[in-house]
Amino acid sequence: MSTTEDKVRIDKWLWAARFYKTRSMAAKAVAGGHVHVNGARVKAARAVDIGDELRIVREEIEFVVIVQALSERRGPAVVARTLYEETEESKTMREKGMAERRLLNLGRDFPPPKRPGKRDRRLIRKFTKKV
Repeated sequence: MSTTEDKVRIDKWLWAARFYKTRSMAAKAVAGGHVHVNGARVKAARAVDIGDELRIVREEIEFVVIVQALSERRGPAVVARTLYEETEESKTMREKGMAERRLLNLGRDFPPPKRPGKRDRRLIRKFTKKV
C-alpha cells in the first residue's frame, strides 16, 4: 500500500489515510482551512512530504500527525494507520476533549427513550396551550 513516490497531493493522502471518507470531502476540508501543513494553510493540490506535520480539524476533534509514508491508494485501516504517527500531545488533548464532551452529555436524556404516545401528546398540548 505504501509507495515510494516523492510527493502526493494532500487531498489524496488524507483520503488514503482515512481521515475523510471521500477525496472530495478531503479537498473541501483543505479548501475550508481545516487542514494545515507545517502551520500554514494550504490548497488541495499541495504535495505532502514525509516528515510534514499536519493539523487536521474534523468537527470539534483536532489531530496533529506526522507523515510517515506516502500513498495515493486507499487500503485497509490497518495499513492506513502506518501512513502517519499522531503526536502525544494530540492524543492527550483529544482524550481530554472526549472526556469533557462525555461529562457534558452525562445528565442529558437525549434522544428521548421513546416517542410520545397519545396520552403524552395530549399532555404536551395541554401544557403548551396554557388554558
